[in-house]
Amino acid sequence: MSEQDTTAVLSPISGRAEENEPDSQSAPANSASGGSSLPSVQAKASLITPERKRPGKLSEAKRFKIFCGSANPALSEEICKFVGVPLGETRLQRFSDGEVHFQLLENVRGADVFLVQPTCFPVDQHLVELLIMMDALKRASAGRITVVIPYYGYARQDRKDRPRVAITSKLVADLLTTAGANRALLVDLHAAQIQGFFNIPVDHLFASPVLVGYFRDLNLPNLTVVSPDAGGVERARFFAKKLEVPLAIVDKRRTDINVTEVMNVIGDVKGRTCLILDDIIDTAGTLVKTAEALLEQGAEKVYACASHAVLSGPAVERIASSRLEQVVVTNTIPLREDAQRVKKIKVLSIAGLLGRAIESIHMETSVSTLFN
Repeated sequence: MSEQDTTAVLSPISGRAEENEPDSQSAPANSASGGSSLPSVQAKASLITPERKRPGKLSEAKRFKIFCGSANPALSEEICKFVGVPLGETRLQRFSDGEVHFQLLENVRGADVFLVQPTCFPVDQHLVELLIMMDALKRASAGRITVVIPYYGYARQDRKDRPRVAITSKLVADLLTTAGANRALLVDLHAAQIQGFFNIPVDHLFASPVLVGYFRDLNLPNLTVVSPDAGGVERARFFAKKLEVPLAIVDKRRTDINVTEVMNVIGDVKGRTCLILDDIIDTAGTLVKTAEALLEQGAEKVYACASHAVLSGPAVERIASSRLEQVVVTNTIPLREDAQRVKKIKVLSIAGLLGRAIESIHMETSVSTLFN
């Protein structure tokens, strides 16, 4: 393959700039999602997670490597600093028609490999990139491939709720397994039963320890945790139990894709501070309507938190103009550039949580202790 046949892209993994690099394709993950450039994100990340030395035990039994794709390199760098291993070197390029060309720049034969790649916007591009990277690792004789997906795309289609529709969460699970994944590490699936769609071991983490710690420190008065729909009750109940506060539920009816209608508030929220808990904030339509319904029922203030800040379409504008006090999310997905300018939106890092899970998987110790 000649240089004329490909369009080189900055490799966020190796940090190398290829020759003839066009500005429009630099740092594809951040530019696609409207985020800031990679160096500034990494500079902020270094302030969040202190670097620490790699424990000697991690290298005693077998080699241990972490690689990432272009979806969220800043999070991958944070994880590597927490664990104490360097991010693996690779070269990611694209042909002029958009096809992915991926090459490992170091030996992985027999290594225990962790591949970090959320399938966020553009979802299809990052998913195909992930599959190609796994295929390269498998053909390079990696000992074990653990795919680390902080945000699992296509999870919202987990059943046939209408005639003649696909179950995409099962399809993606099959694709990952066929491409070479030996196990998966996922964060806050849209539906817990998606774990059963995999024919390989799955470790399902929750961002709640990070979020609970933040709101416990805020010490909000008369707090009530609110589930925005019936499907999130279990998640909200766990959250409320950890904070030792009451639980309320919003009865919601979905009229179309990304279109919801709030019906009733179940529980007493009058004169209380409400915290809406969800797994995904997409267009923020449900979030804003839920906040309005709670305020109409007499709530004093409304906060919100979620694991995955998808923030598509008019989401950022809706949040900025809403009556929400604050929206707290994690960095499973890079925050859009316009969202970074909204003071209401605060991002917490889950790099430490993922780093500890990766250590536990590598050392074959219990991952369930992280739920506490």
